[in-house]
Amino acid sequence: MTHYFSSEFTLGILGGGQLGKMLLYETRKFDIKTSVIDPSKEAPCKIACDHFEVGDLMDFDTVYNFGKKVDVLTFEIEHVNIKALEKLENEGIIVYPSSKTLKNINDKITQKQFYQTNQIPTSPFQVFNSKHNLIEAISNQELDFPFVWKQSKGGYDGMGVSIIRKKEDLNKLTDVPCIAEQLIPFKNELAVIVTRNPKGEIKTYPVVEMEFHPEANQVEYVICPARIDDKIAEKARAIAVKVSEAFEHVGLLAVELFQTENDEIIVNEVAPRPHNSGHYSIEGSVTNQFEQHLRAILNLPLGETNSKLAAIMVNLVGEEGYTGNVQYKNIEKILSLEGVTPHIYGKKQTRPFRKMGHVTIVNKDIDKAHKIAEMVKNTIKVISN
Repeated sequence: MTHYFSSEFTLGILGGGQLGKMLLYETRKFDIKTSVIDPSKEAPCKIACDHFEVGDLMDFDTVYNFGKKVDVLTFEIEHVNIKALEKLENEGIIVYPSSKTLKNINDKITQKQFYQTNQIPTSPFQVFNSKHNLIEAISNQELDFPFVWKQSKGGYDGMGVSIIRKKEDLNKLTDVPCIAEQLIPFKNELAVIVTRNPKGEIKTYPVVEMEFHPEANQVEYVICPARIDDKIAEKARAIAVKVSEAFEHVGLLAVELFQTENDEIIVNEVAPRPHNSGHYSIEGSVTNQFEQHLRAILNLPLGETNSKLAAIMVNLVGEEGYTGNVQYKNIEKILSLEGVTPHIYGKKQTRPFRKMGHVTIVNKDIDKAHKIAEMVKNTIKVISN
């Protein structure tokens, strides 16, 4: 008998941001008791969990003491103290995804080397311990422009990633261990959400396509299903399964992929948690990604991943030039459009490009959904009063 529902069983979540808040929609649905910790006392999760505390997720004692009080521990952000997770696991607390999975993903250098070791297709790369070593490699002609620079730790939402096309671009780089990846010309940026439970049951969601904002390096639209050939979609899902099995992860893994000019599929990077590329699933899929993550970490049977309708997600980010108390301008106008559902994350303060929410557009016809998505994008504005 599963004892998770309407009982004292407690699920702990490290991180109280919007991903945690959307995960809590599902724990509420199943009546699962939850405990959340986040550095901000204004965290979006605060309103929806049974117990909320403020604490530093990189601090060993904070994470360890929080974890001791729960039955299963998961996270909605990767930047957490891994040593504390290891100690908790040794003491019998279930942590999913495990510290071992997180260790292989958390550092971009380790993650890229992991793909190499496991024969997972990825772009060629070089590792550098410092900015000095990187610049040295360029002057010795061991590294050519253009390349993609990624800091080894702590990057998110386009932060910690830069395309370096010329010498001047090096000035803005921080002095940290990093990788320089070959800049691969690609046709499409794709993603596949894979779920795996401890029993080893694996399911993949349909391939989604991402359209990016040219300046902010953030996703503008996530389109499901991706407008690609079935053979490419099958290849992408198969690679995602291979990645999942190599990491032996439990829970949700978002696998970001490139479709190259000659239709190869290569892995860009992964995230071991619910992900922006799966938000469409709340309205679009039979089982949304957050419910699926719960099913996986609690070792329950995984749900159906097929789509009910075509879906497009638009990120709501803070407009440039606005910082302060948030206002959602024209939200009632988008609510009058067909198949539109906004999700507001509950962050009281906006700043340029901060993720404040998303809007899903569902429709039988993907082209019609795309037209409505563009109307949404051009209508709603996240500003401050």
